[in-house]
Order: sequence, then structure tokens, then C-alpha cells
Amino acid sequence: MPAPSSSKRLQNQVALVTGGSSGIGAGVAKSLAAEGARVFVNYSRSANDAAEVVREIEQAGGQATAVQADVSREEDVLRMFDQIREQAGTLHILVNNSGIQDDAPLLDMTLEQWQKVIGVNLTGQFLCAREAAREFVRRGPQPEISKATGKIICMSSVHELIPWAGHVNYATSKGGVMQLMKTMAQELAPHRIRVNSIGPGAIATPINHSARDTPQEEKNLLTLIPYGRVGEPADIGHVAVWLASDESDYVTGITLFADGGMTLYPGFADNG
Repeated sequence: MPAPSSSKRLQNQVALVTGGSSGIGAGVAKSLAAEGARVFVNYSRSANDAAEVVREIEQAGGQATAVQADVSREEDVLRMFDQIREQAGTLHILVNNSGIQDDAPLLDMTLEQWQKVIGVNLTGQFLCAREAAREFVRRGPQPEISKATGKIICMSSVHELIPWAGHVNYATSKGGVMQLMKTMAQELAPHRIRVNSIGPGAIATPINHSARDTPQEEKNLLTLIPYGRVGEPADIGHVAVWLASDESDYVTGITLFADGGMTLYPGFADNG
């Protein structure tokens, strides 16, 4: 876990990290808390994992609360935002991180697999972003806390750009996140609400563990990463802190790829 920063770039701000109980979400939650934010750690089913993230944040001197919601269900999202307002008064930062995979070749993929992934990865981001934006507009600016009225960070992927055979539901959801983010950024900028995405590449999390099961599999994965290493959740956490801070106040409507160069299409490094 990152050491608490003396600068506390997010002091007195309230953040929600969806899917914050493991992987990238847990890394982001810890990084935001280390910079002074009070963090709500969302989980769908993994209450024990969320409690462990909260415990680690509190042991490091931060503030955190676990909050349950299935982000694909509107009633759950509304209840979660009511709980945040009741306990913290408002929200300043949303990290739309919840995401799942349910992979199959196109010819074998069921409608249920398609709808489940789109429901969490895309509809869930819409529902949470809508409620966050409504809260930001309701509250209005707090320039003593943040230059922006609110910050929304969508967790996308290199697969908003790179097609991924065998994962058509996941890749489609991330392409949708890209346009969702850009359209929200365009619409919400007059309210001084900033909306951006992070596009992780290969990050060492449970969701992609099968790609790293053996030394050979990890070696194969590294051929896709010019920088020569698999990323860690903290790598994404550091990016999220910057996008949530006043240091990026003039940044909106972008996907910041944190991928070790995966989007450089390394297969073409030797002229293809």
C-alpha cells in the first residue's frame, strides 16, 4: 500500500470506488485514501474482501467505509448514493471501476453472457456516473476543496482500442465506456465537472491471473508490453490520484493509457 503523502492532494474530499474490494479497485481505493480522501469501497458480493481493504486503509491512517451495491441494478446504485450522502454529506470523486469478464467465442457466446458483462461494465458506469453528476450539480462548487465541482474517472482498458477475439462482450463494453466518457465530459464541462478514463493494460489482478499461470504464459504476455513488466494495481492508483487532483484541472475527456506501451502495437516494432 502506498505510504501516506504529506501533500494530501485529496484532503477533505469524499470518493467512491466501485468494485473496490480487490484488484485495480483496491489499489485505487488505497491510493486515494493515502492522499487524504475519505473512500467508500463498493462491493457486490465480497463483503470480507471489502472489509479487508477498509482495514488496510484505516491501519495506514486513512478513512474508509464499505458499501454494498450491484452497480448493474439501478435500485442498488440509488441506495448506495443515499448511504454516501447520509454518512459523508456529499461526494467529490467517482472512480467507475466495477468490471467483469465472462468469455466465450462469438459463435458460442450466450445472450446471458453478453448482457451480464454489458450490464456491469457499461450500464453500471452510466448509472453511477449519472448519480455522481446529479450530486455534483446539486451541491455546486466547493473551490476551497477542489477546483472542479466533481471528478468522474471511468475505468476503461486498452481494449477500447484493441480488438480482442474471444472477448467480444468485454471489448464492446470498453469501447462503449470510451464514448460514454467523452460524451459525459462534453455535456458536464459547463458544470466544471471533469470526466476522464484510465486505460489499463496487463495488470496483476485476479481477473487476468490465467494469463500468468506459468512462466511461459507470462513470457508470452510480456511480448505485448514494450516496457517489459506487468503492471500493479498501485500503478493505476497513482494515475487515478492525479486525475482526481487539482494538478489535472485542465484535463477532461481523455483516456490516459497506463499500459507499459501495449497500445503501441509492439508487433509492428520490427516493421510488422
